[in-house]
Amino acid sequence: MLSTTNGAAVYGVSATLITVEVSVLKGGFGLSVVGLPDNAVRESLQRIDAALKNGGYEVSRYKTIVNLAPADIRKEGSAYDLPIAICLLSSGGNLIYEKEINEYVILGELALDGKLRPIKGVLPIAIEARANKLKGFILPKENAMEASIVNNLDVIGVETLQEAVGFLTGEIDIKPLVTDTRDIFYHTLNEYEADFSHVQGQENIKRALEIAAAGGHNAIMIGPPGAGKTMLAKRLPSILPPLTLSEALETTKIHSVAGKLDSNSSLIARRPFRNPHHTISDAALVGGGSFPQPGEISLAHNGVLFLDELPEFKRTVLEVMRQPLEERKVVISRTRLAVEFPSSFMLIASMNP
Repeated sequence: MLSTTNGAAVYGVSATLITVEVSVLKGGFGLSVVGLPDNAVRESLQRIDAALKNGGYEVSRYKTIVNLAPADIRKEGSAYDLPIAICLLSSGGNLIYEKEINEYVILGELALDGKLRPIKGVLPIAIEARANKLKGFILPKENAMEASIVNNLDVIGVETLQEAVGFLTGEIDIKPLVTDTRDIFYHTLNEYEADFSHVQGQENIKRALEIAAAGGHNAIMIGPPGAGKTMLAKRLPSILPPLTLSEALETTKIHSVAGKLDSNSSLIARRPFRNPHHTISDAALVGGGSFPQPGEISLAHNGVLFLDELPEFKRTVLEVMRQPLEERKVVISRTRLAVEFPSSFMLIASMNP
């Protein structure tokens, strides 16, 4: 018996829908996963098996094949645990779902007792699900606020595998989470912990930073230790123009992909401020890794990147910022793919004389 639902993979700040197919065959035994899975996806079979048994569900011992399509795209991470488990229960004939599972995007990492752990990159996945006119999104409850930013999508937050199964079989009624995105955005727009109005004196440098903020110019502050360079830089985002809703969504997508959003948070409505240490590596600053992740310059997108003690940074780290500063984006190329991250930020640096 064949069972199908939808998962998703994130590349850069965009998502691609993945079809999760599970088929139980009568000839032979064993469970295998195909479709370019990485180690985390292969290991998921052990987690899923334990979660289903601890949840009291019967698991078919016939030969079972899990296919993640399209098969030429590499699948990474543990977010496929929940959709594979849902399909296993359906394909084995153990459960009959009242709701059409192929109308939902289902994602979540399973613990061995069936509890769900949060995942990364929820916002771009929710946007892609709405673009493909899917009905809803079933995911861990801690990620539900983030996904609910996207309207016209039923966001179902669940805490355990049993809750997800109960919702799909109709035994449990879970109301979709609805969030007023504009209300959250406008209520948190100007809530800065460090405000520029707190600074007393320093009229010359305050005037210079106001001009830099008005024109989006980069700036460097030179002065002795304790003069207030870092204090002023931290307060600079509070005098920048407020984020627009589209800028807030773009910024939130980057932080979501990087896993930097707080639990139960939704929209980033304030301009980001990033202050990397001078020992940072090239890849950590511009982004990278075998599966590219955004670096500090992308996390500072639509905000401020502050480099304290500028001469202490390695020459290669400063040189690698040259092109992103000009093009306002960074492209990370790998053998099989090239990922583009936005990086439009104000660069503020400080140093001692």
